[in-house]
Amino acid sequence: MEIALYTLTSPLHDEASVNASSSSFIKEIEEALGSGFIFRGPDFSDFGSHDLDIIYVRTGGTEGLFRQVFPVMKGKIHILTSGKSNSLAASMEILSFLRQQGRSGEIIHGSTGYIAERISLLAKVEAARKSLDGTNLGIIGEPSDWLISSMADAESVKDKLGINLVRIPISELIDEIGKVSVEQLPEKALKVKEAFDSSAPKALGQYADGAFRIYAALKNLIGKYNLSGLTLRCFDLLTAVGNTGCLALAILGSEGIPAGCEGDVPALLSMAIGNALTGVCGFQSNPSRIDPQAGEMVLAHCTIPLNMVNRYGFNTHFESGIGVAICGCLQTGPATIFKVSGDLSRHFACEAQLTDNLSEKDLCRTQIVLKVSEKDVCRDYFLTNPIGNHHVVFPGCNKALFGAFMESL
Repeated sequence: MEIALYTLTSPLHDEASVNASSSSFIKEIEEALGSGFIFRGPDFSDFGSHDLDIIYVRTGGTEGLFRQVFPVMKGKIHILTSGKSNSLAASMEILSFLRQQGRSGEIIHGSTGYIAERISLLAKVEAARKSLDGTNLGIIGEPSDWLISSMADAESVKDKLGINLVRIPISELIDEIGKVSVEQLPEKALKVKEAFDSSAPKALGQYADGAFRIYAALKNLIGKYNLSGLTLRCFDLLTAVGNTGCLALAILGSEGIPAGCEGDVPALLSMAIGNALTGVCGFQSNPSRIDPQAGEMVLAHCTIPLNMVNRYGFNTHFESGIGVAICGCLQTGPATIFKVSGDLSRHFACEAQLTDNLSEKDLCRTQIVLKVSEKDVCRDYFLTNPIGNHHVVFPGCNKALFGAFMESL
């Protein structure tokens, strides 16, 4: 990860003295980070071209120097200061100037451990933002009829994330399914097919070819429209081709392609952001049961990225009883629930412990139990003010990371 360091130093201060105090300060941060900065000094000509660009205000009296280089800067401005030589006071004046210009910024100041932790988090956020900028997410078919609140504002998504939402008629996918061959599947899909052939119930055999054809057709559309992710109005496939997209979406997710269900665009955006930040596409799931007193939830869905599970089996799609769905078993331990609104004005993130995997007959096929860290959110958020139905579960404790990303917008 590239983290560049630009400096502002007042000519009134002794350069040798400033260099001496700065050197030890920066060295301590680099040791805590486990990596070095790209030192750019006072040359701001390539500012904005790294994963994270930091302005190191080394002394006071640098406010005018900042104003001179400010026109080349875009996005949120990150200011590092040790506090020596009136540098914190200058940084606060600079930050106030930024606010007056309608711009956002942050002073990174404190203990070495805090500074290193904050820089590491901000670098992940900026790298994720840049990886999403200019990408295309496909909406194949309209959102399912029951998702009456799960729409997206394409203009806000483009403005805040740089993501283009590409609408593709469901009829185009159906036509493509009729054309494709599954004779030459990619390696990951081929391994899934081998697992299916060796372990799936015989009754599912009638759906196997069709399930892999849906995968192959989606891969073709991904190539045609240069998609980095997609969401699918999957229930239309039940009548159109007598199958479901559960297996196809599970394989795509394991390939690092966020692939969501039911045409839910906010859920897809949540998956895309989460994938950019954590490298995992996430489990789009329905909250099925909530115990607000215990702070415990059951979430379930019929598909999950296969690289999120320790093991998996095959069953039919829950609601329809046809097609090929995934029964996944996830690793117990820390998890984070994440969801953004369709205009990105609001988000929810909560850490939890994944305590169990279930196999109940009256739920979608992959089922998990989460015990949330702040049990009041069950009542105050999920049962009072939720962002739609689907929520996305990611492994690990990532609330701060998701929060920092949304704050950066």
